Amino acid sequence: MLPTDNRLRRRADFATAVRRGRRAGRPFLVVHLCSPSAVQGSMSPHAPGESASPARAGFVVSKAVGGAVVRNRVKRRLRHLVRDRLVRLPAGSLVVVRALPGAGEASHQQMARDLDAALQRLLGRGTSPGSGTGDSGGDAEGRPPR
Repeated sequence: MLPTDNRLRRRADFATAVRRGRRAGRPFLVVHLCSPSAVQGSMSPHAPGESASPARAGFVVSKAVGGAVVRNRVKRRLRHLVRDRLVRLPAGSLVVVRALPGAGEASHQQMARDLDAALQRLLGRGTSPGSGTGDSGGDAEGRPPR
């Protein structure tokens, strides 16, 4: 189970993460990560005098993934995977993990691999083996960085 302080619940928080954050897509999921600096301008559930809020995560699993049983299984797997990786995220950041239609048939290991790769890309740790330069001059499709 994901601790209460680490859950995204409000629609505005989901919208902030998706609209202001960076995105990394993988075969089974898409991860949106909004840095703490972009979150500061938005409404925060914590009082101004409190310390930085913890990283919070939310999940989007549509009916395209499968029926209710499949969707709930995918959400449980994603919650478990993200819970173990919260320590990697900067305090105050927002993460939205959106499951793609193939996630219902994916194994736990495949989803873990996709989540790790997406977070690694978003957090800027390391470079892809074929990049050569190590700069963030865009992605594989030639789109400029955000």
